[in-house]
Amino acid sequence: MKRIKEIVDFIRILYKQPDGFIPLHAPVFNGNEKKYLEECIDTTFVSSVGRFVDRFEEEIADYTGATKAVVCVNGTNALHLALLLAGVKRDDEVITQPLTFISTANSILYCSAYPIFLDVDNANLGLSPESLSNFLKTKTEQKSAGCFNKLTNRRIAACVPMHTFGHPCRIDEIVDICRKHQIKVVEDAAESMGSYYKGKHTGTFGEIGVLSFNGNKILTTGGGGMMLFKDSELARHAKHLTTQAKVAHPWEFVHDEMGYNYRMPNINAALGLAQLEQLDNFLQIKRRIAESYATFFSNIDVKFVRESKESKSNYWLNSVIFENREYRDSFLKYCNENKVMTRPAWELMHRLPMYTGNQCENLSNAEWIADRLVNIPSSVIY
Repeated sequence: MKRIKEIVDFIRILYKQPDGFIPLHAPVFNGNEKKYLEECIDTTFVSSVGRFVDRFEEEIADYTGATKAVVCVNGTNALHLALLLAGVKRDDEVITQPLTFISTANSILYCSAYPIFLDVDNANLGLSPESLSNFLKTKTEQKSAGCFNKLTNRRIAACVPMHTFGHPCRIDEIVDICRKHQIKVVEDAAESMGSYYKGKHTGTFGEIGVLSFNGNKILTTGGGGMMLFKDSELARHAKHLTTQAKVAHPWEFVHDEMGYNYRMPNINAALGLAQLEQLDNFLQIKRRIAESYATFFSNIDVKFVRESKESKSNYWLNSVIFENREYRDSFLKYCNENKVMTRPAWELMHRLPMYTGNQCENLSNAEWIADRLVNIPSSVIY
C-alpha cells in the first residue's frame, strides 16, 4: 500500500491537485471554441451543412496527409461505414484484436459479419503481425474470390488493427501481410490523432482510416468521427452515403441507394476546428507528461508503457503495467476511492457474451496485459 500511495501522491503533484478529483482525460477549451460556436449559431447553419464541416474535413486531411477526409457523427459510425466501403458483406469475417474498445467489434457485427480475434504485441498493445501471419498461413486458403477460412469456409474480407491508447502498432507489416492475402485493411485510429509510425500519420496506411473525436479524446468535437481516404472517389461515395445517399437537387428528395444519417453537425465541426488549431500544443504538453511519468516509474516496480522506436505516440492515455492482477486491483481501488480516476483495460472482446463463440487464436499476450494494465490520468495540463 505504501508504494501505491507513492504513485498517487506523484500524480497529485504532477496535476497540482493536492486533494480534489483528478479525471482520466478531460477536454481543454482554451482557443477559439466559443468564437467559432457563436459564428456557427449566427449563421443558423448548425446541422450537417456549413463551412465548418468543409473546413474541418479539409484541414484534418491536410494534417494527416490523407487525400480526403469525411466526418461522421461518431467514430463507431465511421468504422461501420468504412467496413462497408471496404467491401465487407453479410457472413464475411473480419480479423481484429480482442484488446480494444467495444466499437471495433460491434462495427463488424453491424455489417452482419463475424470478428476473428488474434493476439496483440506486448510492446505496443496493437495487433501482432506474427499472430496475423501465422493465422493466415495455417488457417486460411486463397481462392479466386479472396481469402477463405478453412474452418468456416467464410471469406475473410478485412482486417481492423487498432492503435491502442495512441501507440501505433506495426501497421506497415500488417498492411503488407493483408495485401498478399487479398484482405482490405481498415485502420482503427480512433485513439491516435497526432500519432505517427515511421513518419506517417496513423490512419493513412490502410484502405480507410478512422478517427474519433469523442469528449475524452485528445481533439474533441463533443461527439464525432472521421474517415481518412487515399482514394478521392471512395471518399466521394462515403460522403454520399453519410448524407442518406440523397441526389443533389435544389428541391427534390431522391435517394439512389441505401444511405445513413451519419452526418456530423456544423456546430460540432466548429468545435473541432478550434481544437485542431491547438493540437500541436496539446501533443507537446502530453509528451512532457509522459516523460514525467516515465522518469518516475523507472525507479519503481511498475512498467510505464512507452512508444516504440519507430513511432511517435500522442500518449492519449498513459498506461502502466503491474506485476500481477492483485497489485493492479489494489491500485485501482485505492485511486478511485481517493478521487484519482484510473481504469483497467477494457474487458477483452472474446470474454463478452455476444462474442464468446467467435473464433480466437492464442491470446496469451492480450490476456496477460488485460490482467495487469491500468490507465492513469492523462489530461493536458496548463
